[in-house]
Amino acid sequence: MLAPATVDSELLHRGAKRHFFRWNREKTEIDYEFETTVPSCHHSTPPRLIMKRPFIERLQDPRPMLYDGGFGSHLFVHGIELSNSALANELHPDTVVEIHRSYIEAGADAIGTNTFVASPLHMEMAGKAAGDVDEIVRAAVRHAQAAVAQGDRNVYIAGSIGPSPGAIETDSGDTDFGIADDRVREAHDQVGRILVEEGIDLFCLETMFSANEAAIAVDVLRRFGLPIAVNLTYKYTRDRQTGEIVYRTDWGHSADSVLEILAGGRFSDGDDLLEYVQVLGLNCGAESRDPEHTGMPYAINGTRQLREAMAARAVDGKRMMAYPNAGIPTLDENRRTVYSQTPEEMVSYVSELLNEGAYIFGGCCGTGPDHIRAFRDAIDQTFVGV
Repeated sequence: MLAPATVDSELLHRGAKRHFFRWNREKTEIDYEFETTVPSCHHSTPPRLIMKRPFIERLQDPRPMLYDGGFGSHLFVHGIELSNSALANELHPDTVVEIHRSYIEAGADAIGTNTFVASPLHMEMAGKAAGDVDEIVRAAVRHAQAAVAQGDRNVYIAGSIGPSPGAIETDSGDTDFGIADDRVREAHDQVGRILVEEGIDLFCLETMFSANEAAIAVDVLRRFGLPIAVNLTYKYTRDRQTGEIVYRTDWGHSADSVLEILAGGRFSDGDDLLEYVQVLGLNCGAESRDPEHTGMPYAINGTRQLREAMAARAVDGKRMMAYPNAGIPTLDENRRTVYSQTPEEMVSYVSELLNEGAYIFGGCCGTGPDHIRAFRDAIDQTFVGV
C-alpha cells in the first residue's frame, strides 16, 4: 500500500483530488491524472488520498474481493423511502455517505455508487428532467469518494448501472410496449460518461433482466476503457423433459445465453463483447417462493451454472461475482420488509460459494453491514497471509 498523498489546506477547502486510472487494453502502463475541481461534500472529516492499484491488477490477486451490501434496502433502515433511491444523493447526502462508510468499516474492498436507477429513463419517471441526471450521478460518486476518504484502506468504487425501467425494444419486439433501443443506449451512455468523469474504478452492470440490454450497455461502456462487471438476476426454472434446473432471467436468458449474446456481436458491429468484460456474475435474485433458490444457495447454484457455461464455451480469464439478496422478503407485523437469511446463515455458505469459483462477493437487497462484516471475517480466516 502506498502512503497517503499530501493534500494542502487550499485543496481541502475546494475538495478532494480525484485520480483516474486510464487503463488501455493494449498497454500495461497506467497514467495518473490529478484534478482539483471536485467540490467539497461538506463532510467534517478531511478527505485523504490513498493511491491504489488499478482494479484490473487487483483481479490478478488470489485473495477474493468483498463487495458491499444492499443500498436501497438500507435506506429503508434509515427511515428513507423515496420513489427513486438515487434521489437520496441530493435529498439525503449525509445518509448516503454514512451507508457507504458503514460498508467500508465492515470490510468491503469495493462499494457501488448509488446510481442503480439514476438513468434519465428512471429519473423521468421520478419527475426529474434529463438535465438533472448529470448532477445526481456526480453527487453519487462524490459521496462514495467522501466515504472512502474518511477511511484508511484502499477501496474501489464501482459505478452502478441498472436495467431500464421496463422491457426494451429488442426483447419486446417493438416500441409500442418496449423502450426503444436507441433510448436505452443513450441513457447508459449519459450515466457512464459522468461516472467516468467523476473517477470511478470500474463499471458494475447489475440486476440485468435482459442479456440483450447487458450487451447494449457493454457496447456503450467499452469505449471508456474501464473494467466492466456484468451481473444478471435469475430465477429457478426446471426443464420439463430432462428435469435439469436452469436459472433464467425474466426474458428466458440463462448463463449460457449471456455468453452467447455478448460474444455474438449483434449490438456491437460484430465485435465480441466478452473481450471487454472482466467480471461475469449474478446478483439479487428473482425467485420469491423457493428458499433453496434464494440468497446464498441461489448464488452458489448460479455461480456453478455460469462456471460450467464458461467451461463449455472455453471462455477463460474472467472472474466471477455473486451478491445475492438475504433470502426471501416478507412483511413483519409493522408492514416492513424483512429478509429470511441472517448474517450467521449467509456466512455459513461462503466456503461453498468460493469453491464454486466466486471471486467477488457481497450482498444485495436485505443485506447490511453485519452481513458484510461476517463475510470479511470468513475471508480473513480462510486466506491468512494471502
